[in-house]
Amino acid sequence: MDGEGKVKAARRPRAETPRGFRDYFGAEVSERSAMLDAIAAVYHAHGFDPLETSAVETVEALGKFLPDVDRPNAGVFAWQDEGGDWLALRYDLTAPLARVVAQFRADLPQPYRRYAMGPVWRNEKPGPGRFRQFWQCDADTVGAASVAADAEIVAMLAEALEAAGIARGDYRLRINNRKVLNGVMEAAGVLDPADPARFAAERGVVLRAIDKLDRLGEEGVRALLGAGRRDESGDFTPGAGLSGDQAAIVMGFLAAKGSDGAVTLARLAGLVGSSSTGAEGVAELAEIAALLGARGIGEDRAEIDPSVVRGLGYYTGPVCEAELTFEVLDEKGRPRQFGSVAGGGRYDDLVRRFTGQSVPATGVSIGVDRLYAALAAKGRAGQGRAGGPVVVTVMDRDRMADYFAMAAELRAAGIRAEVYLGNPRNFGNQLRYADRRAAPVAVIQGSDEAARGVVTLKDLVLGARIAEGASLEEWKARPAQQEVGRAGLVAAVRAMLSGR
Repeated sequence: MDGEGKVKAARRPRAETPRGFRDYFGAEVSERSAMLDAIAAVYHAHGFDPLETSAVETVEALGKFLPDVDRPNAGVFAWQDEGGDWLALRYDLTAPLARVVAQFRADLPQPYRRYAMGPVWRNEKPGPGRFRQFWQCDADTVGAASVAADAEIVAMLAEALEAAGIARGDYRLRINNRKVLNGVMEAAGVLDPADPARFAAERGVVLRAIDKLDRLGEEGVRALLGAGRRDESGDFTPGAGLSGDQAAIVMGFLAAKGSDGAVTLARLAGLVGSSSTGAEGVAELAEIAALLGARGIGEDRAEIDPSVVRGLGYYTGPVCEAELTFEVLDEKGRPRQFGSVAGGGRYDDLVRRFTGQSVPATGVSIGVDRLYAALAAKGRAGQGRAGGPVVVTVMDRDRMADYFAMAAELRAAGIRAEVYLGNPRNFGNQLRYADRRAAPVAVIQGSDEAARGVVTLKDLVLGARIAEGASLEEWKARPAQQEVGRAGLVAAVRAMLSGR
């Protein structure tokens, strides 16, 4: 209350999306669904089954595997329930999979092959193109130790990208093996096979530094391998503390990519020296390349690239990243490559947290929002989509049953249709509504048309083109408005739709 005893009106809530979140509207939702259906068809064809897990997991089940976050519970949206347990929104689709495999291991086939699609949440600082809620699309094989499982995941990723609309030549799959990197770090003296926990902090810094090669360049990575790096803002990031000789071995690893896979493998074999782990990783890369080649996936689509390490600490073997190679314009109109849209690898220790036993697993995750943005940038989003619904306009309020019957007939024939349910008094508003709905056709029947047993069809797409200056010949060959018998409504609308 104020000083005069008057009750203040409650402040109206602000109509705005929370920071770091966004809304998705009709066309984008439909096009994203079509893209995911195409990807799911690839996974289904390979024998993978769909899985939907809860959006909420216990914090204990999620673990500490959030990228670049060292302390538990950081980076997730978490709360304590009435029973005292801490719960959180899932931050990816892999941690829930590990829980499912451990919980239902007696009921699941071995190996278990599944794909999953859905939103995930990360309580991180939002920025341009970086949201706190986004979609992922995963495929994983759990229970197969064979390198053939890794090769299959890579091959499926190539097929999935092409099925979604990324043309061959517009992407490349970059493959590496964490065992090779472990061999290199063993040779550099920052990995002790007898005591894996030793130098763990240094290795974490090395992994994150290598993962930033594209952004920071060789000089920036070398600084992070040593004492540390100060960025343009003045912030200082501590480094791994490697000596010059140690850093040189790691930088040699990053520069090992040769003119072809055979040259790269030979260089990696030399870098890992006497490390048995490194030699095993090189052999696995050679086998993956051979298996992909047998499936017709050559080095023009999938290549061995030592600079790919993937930042997550749970990877234990082969890793892969999908990079789009075409250019787009940034917010300032400058050309840039679109970059990575998917990644994954082998993680044989993730299920161990629940069972105490190592369970081999490998998989890949596609960033759905980034892939959709890439398709939109190339003009490939929504290809083949029918657009908005046919709109049945309302000329006489007392004949709504007739209009609903028309829309029902169109829908029964597989044509998307709706009846205008706003105020029908202004017919111009009905056509403006149809235009905002991206309707391809408007159906019009007043009392005069009804008495004569006809309807008028207005081709809204052609009408717009005529308004923009379509040729007289086009207008004569195909009028933007035509009258047809009521019984021929469905056939006439179908013909009008198929004629464009």
